[in-house]
Amino acid sequence: MTVYVDDAYIPAAVRSGPLTHDTCWCHLTADSTEELVAFATSIGLQAKYIQYPGTWKEHFDVTEPKRRQAVAKGAVEVSARDRVMQMAERRMRATE
Repeated sequence: MTVYVDDAYIPAAVRSGPLTHDTCWCHLTADSTEELVAFATSIGLQAKYIQYPGTWKEHFDVTEPKRRQAVAKGAVEVSARDRVMQMAERRMRATE
């Protein structure tokens, strides 16, 4: 099993209470939900922040500091294009 992090760097403004954080986001994915959640929590993400749980689109959004932390902990860096291809493969398997 493997955990992946892409290089999407999608700009977004995210509100947290009265503050707005302008940052860029990437995606953390894995070969299984269990591995994804375990890895995400090991780098300080809360499991409840998983996006599209249990679907082929399942991922965590991560900021650059969390992306670096994920890579340091062993996540495999992939291009945003490669991640899209991985998701397409998951989607195909989900509909078979």
